[in-house]
Amino acid sequence: MPESLDSPTSGRPGVTSLTAAAAFKPVGSTGVIKSPSWQRPNQGVPSTGRISNSATYSGSVAPANSALGQTQPSDQDTLVQRAEHIPAGKRTPMCAHCNQVIRGPFLVALGKSWHPEEFNCAHCKNTMAYIGFVEEKGALYCELCYEKFFAPECGRCQRKILGEVISALKQTWHVSCFVCVACGKPIRNNVFHLEDGEPYCETDYYALFGTICHGCEFPIEAGDMFLEALGYTWHDTCFVCSVCCESLEGQTFFSKKDKPLCKKHAHSVNF
Repeated sequence: MPESLDSPTSGRPGVTSLTAAAAFKPVGSTGVIKSPSWQRPNQGVPSTGRISNSATYSGSVAPANSALGQTQPSDQDTLVQRAEHIPAGKRTPMCAHCNQVIRGPFLVALGKSWHPEEFNCAHCKNTMAYIGFVEEKGALYCELCYEKFFAPECGRCQRKILGEVISALKQTWHVSCFVCVACGKPIRNNVFHLEDGEPYCETDYYALFGTICHGCEFPIEAGDMFLEALGYTWHDTCFVCSVCCESLEGQTFFSKKDKPLCKKHAHSVNF
């Protein structure tokens, strides 16, 4: 009679069966994803995901007592700009606001020239000659109005995001706030995985929780076809005869010293 598939007994035959890897769960996982302190309750959480960059967001955000730490973010790719002050000289450019010739000092912003008194916020009408401004939907707003009316909140620190926006898990984040809990590096636009509700980059996730194929020593990922034999897990394409490399998927096989062998080489090779 064929032996059990995970039995390593030398010289006796076994038969493999093929299985498709579902959404990956490490050994011992209960299959329940816990929500961390920065995740909103009752929110569906995927086991894997990919980041998108978008400043469009609506909805509530998570509390600030993040499980990822309390360091303050920095908007490295800030949207806030400042106008350049040009002294009076021989140039007499046209003002982008009134279309009149500027005679005297002027401002340069977004490739255009402006009278200093006419470079104002579209909402509060205050001058932006000496403060930061942001362009939004074709209009210019001072930094304070943009932060108040347009900037999304970070799901970790609840501070306004004035730079690159990361959209993930139905929330928005600073780049420096959505990081792998293992290595601490920003995940950005890369694939990530959740374990107990915490995000991991792909490299650290498989290093910490992944099942490794005994044949090629690479992770068995979700969707991969795999089988279990000789007490190990294998990609379906990796479970082959150790001598002739013929596929043993669904075939009777033999083993010597945990090396799978086809029927032809089972009794003709010594290891």
